[in-house]
Amino acid sequence: MRHWLEGLETFAIDVILERRYGRRADILRAVLRTFSALTLILVRLRLNLFKRRIFRPRAMGCLVISVGNLTVGGTGKTPVVEMLARQLQAGGRKVAILSRGYKSIPKPFFRRIRDKIFRNAELFAPRIVSDGKSLLLDSRTAGDEPFMLANNLRGVVVLVDRDRVKSGLFAIQHFGTDVLLLDDGLQYLKMRHAVEIVLIDREAPFGNEFLLPRGTLREPPENLRRATHILITKCTGEDNSALIERIRQFNRTAEIVECTHRPRHITNLWTGETKPLEFLNNLAIGSVCGIAVPDNFVNFLKKLGAKVELAIAYADHHRYSLKEVETFIRRCSRRDVQAILTTEKDAVRIPRIVDPKVPIYSMRVEIEILRGDDSWQKFITRLTSPQPVLAPQRFF
Repeated sequence: MRHWLEGLETFAIDVILERRYGRRADILRAVLRTFSALTLILVRLRLNLFKRRIFRPRAMGCLVISVGNLTVGGTGKTPVVEMLARQLQAGGRKVAILSRGYKSIPKPFFRRIRDKIFRNAELFAPRIVSDGKSLLLDSRTAGDEPFMLANNLRGVVVLVDRDRVKSGLFAIQHFGTDVLLLDDGLQYLKMRHAVEIVLIDREAPFGNEFLLPRGTLREPPENLRRATHILITKCTGEDNSALIERIRQFNRTAEIVECTHRPRHITNLWTGETKPLEFLNNLAIGSVCGIAVPDNFVNFLKKLGAKVELAIAYADHHRYSLKEVETFIRRCSRRDVQAILTTEKDAVRIPRIVDPKVPIYSMRVEIEILRGDDSWQKFITRLTSPQPVLAPQRFF
């Protein structure tokens, strides 16, 4: 069932991104375009309800920062959230990251029924991935991104709950948090945001320009006006003036920062040994990943000088089975591949192999600001002042 659903998801993505052709694909795109028109109506209706204060966002009594995007996946939010959490923590703030835990495994059905019957207090508490001291959940229960953040950040609380107002109040009450960092929070309007950071992928700024489900946009580009800060990601030093000019059509005041995802080193999944990126030069490797845009990872490896002999891609957030990993290792061994590379996000979903014939490494990637560093540092300084002066963010 899992493979069938992932196959269906891959087919739908190929249709949406126009990588599939033929009559069936054309018919499906036409049907999806109709539903996209409905999505636009619903998005505008929801925003209008908040604008007219029929729905009201909850004020949390502390600094709330949202990091999100207009499109579905692929903009690199997790490294940005990690960088921001580190900078705020270094400035003396007590940070809690609030995530909805996309594709995390829920409690077993009968346990949920039992908890409701006996009114178990844990039922009403968010999942604590990290209390700032210890990693308390695995990636299956927490979700890939929350687990990665909790594993990489010490002293930062990471909570998972669909109701982030509830998890925010929990963080304030139980951990003394004074900064709530919303992971993927642009569309979460139930909580008032003081800062709205929106990420835009330079390679596909507004996806394919269609709203879900025909395209990858969650909201129309005009809603970029809610942003207080805009990060253009995946830059390589080229001129972005045309993109910035288009962004300014929707938002004239937000600070714009240009940044890139910079690889730092690779780490052996089993031994923890790290190697410099130069290790990949002229190295015969296999690539395996389950991310939103797998081609980007393969191209990344090639730019570092690696010779990609085999590459396999799964659906985003694919959870690897032992058989899948062992089969790929055998294929790589027969091709005299010297190492297997995967992403840091995939690494948490790969089962442990005892003495693999081909070592598996994950790539550590961090955000590096290319343009706008001075304004970003001033922004961080304002946030880490004893009493940062920030006007509540306007939704409209």
